[in-house]
Amino acid sequence: MTAVLDARLQPAPVTGRRRRSPLEWVRENLIALIAGLAFFYMLLPNAVVVLFSFNRPAGRFNYTWQHFSFDAWLHPCAAPGMCTALGLSLKIGLLATLLSTTLGTLAAFALARHRFRGRSATNLLIFLPMATPEVVMGSSLLTLFVNLRFPLGATTILIAHVMFDISFVIVTVKARIAGLDPRLEQAAMDLYANERQTFFRVTLPLVAPGIAAGALLAFALSFDDYIITNFNASASSVTFPMYVYGAASRGTPVQINVIGTVMFLLALLAVGIGQLSARRRTQ
Repeated sequence: MTAVLDARLQPAPVTGRRRRSPLEWVRENLIALIAGLAFFYMLLPNAVVVLFSFNRPAGRFNYTWQHFSFDAWLHPCAAPGMCTALGLSLKIGLLATLLSTTLGTLAAFALARHRFRGRSATNLLIFLPMATPEVVMGSSLLTLFVNLRFPLGATTILIAHVMFDISFVIVTVKARIAGLDPRLEQAAMDLYANERQTFFRVTLPLVAPGIAAGALLAFALSFDDYIITNFNASASSVTFPMYVYGAASRGTPVQINVIGTVMFLLALLAVGIGQLSARRRTQ
C-alpha cells in the first residue's frame, strides 16, 4: 500500500510542449498575416516600377522584361522633354508646398485656438476641396481663369495646387494642435516666458511634426496631380504626370521608372528620418 501511495504522490513526468497545428498558428497570427498581405498588395506596383527601371526594352514600350541594364540610370535625361517636365513639377511642387504650408499652418492655429463668428462654417468649407471631385474643381478653376482673362501656364497651375493643398495642411496641423497638452504652455508661462517665447520654444517644436507631415503631403499631392493640372495648364507648361500620360500612348521610356524609383526612395528616406527623430525625442 505504501508503495502505491508513493507512486501516486510522485510528480508526473514533464512532457514536451504540445505542437500547435497550422490552423492554430494561423488563428494566432491572423492580424499580422492580413497586415502583411495588405502591405504586399500596396507595395507590389512600386516593386514593379523599381524592377523595370533596370530593363532594356526591345521596342518603345517598357512592359515586358528583356535584358538587365543600367543605361536608364546612367542617362536619366535621355528621353526628350522628360527632365524639363520633371523640373517644372519640382518647382511648382516646392512653391505650392511652401505657400500652402505657411497659409495652412496659420489657418490651423486660428481655427484651433480662437473663437470667431463663422468658425463652424469655415471648418465645413475646409473639407469641400478634399471632397470635391478633381474634374469639377479643375473645370471650375479653368472657368474662373478664363473669365478673369488670366493666361494659363505655370502660374495658374501653382494657384490651383495651393488651393487644394491648403485643406490637407490645415486638417493635418489642426489635428496635431488638438493633441497638445495645454499644461506645457501654462508651465512655460509660469516660468516667466512671454507669449512669443512660449510659442517658439514650446508650441512650435511640438507642432513641428504635424507641419512636416502636412508639407510632405502637400508636395506629394502637388507633384502627383494630373487632372486639375491638365485643366489649368497651357501647351508649353507640361508637368511630369502630363508627360507620363502623353508618353504612354507613344511608348513609355525606361527613364520614367527611374524617376519613379528615385521619388519612392526619397519618400522612404523622409519617413525613416522622421521615425528616427521621433524615437530620439522620446528617449
